[in-house]
Amino acid sequence: MEMREKTLSQKYYFQGNIMSARLDQVELPNGKTAPREICEHLGGVGVLPIDKDGNIILVRQYRYPYDELTLEIPAGKLDHGEGEDIEACGMRELKEETGCTAGQIVPLGCIYPSPGFLTEVVHMFAALDLTEGEMQPDEDEFVEVVRLPLAEVEAMVERNEIRDGKTVVALYRARLKGLC
Repeated sequence: MEMREKTLSQKYYFQGNIMSARLDQVELPNGKTAPREICEHLGGVGVLPIDKDGNIILVRQYRYPYDELTLEIPAGKLDHGEGEDIEACGMRELKEETGCTAGQIVPLGCIYPSPGFLTEVVHMFAALDLTEGEMQPDEDEFVEVVRLPLAEVEAMVERNEIRDGKTVVALYRARLKGLC
């Protein structure tokens, strides 16, 4: 059975620096039409830093949409133009948010955070053989570095204290690969 939908029209309602919102009309496989609300996003990266002792390095930061502090892996958006190298972006974000540089990078795949309406793709990496240095946060970025044993991070995920999807997935994939 063919399941692909055919785009009939697109109308943009907002175009910002990192995302745009549009309303599409599509033709369904059964010939009927339906609206599709789409948020286009530049995409991003997330990096799971694992230190030599097996600790996980996270960042605590305020997330305005939820009005709360979150614990997450260092991450950022692909905002340096078309064709930006995703690994280089990840290493930049790692350095900015934690001060660390990695001697070894292991790809952990990508995720679609909310595929029902969002085009964002988040590419993930594990960062190993870390060298610590000075943080270089963006001027609008306020983060606190938090270093925790793997067991504590996993317990926090289990207790629903870490809710960030990219963090949970990166941790799980790193465990599957035997990296932590």
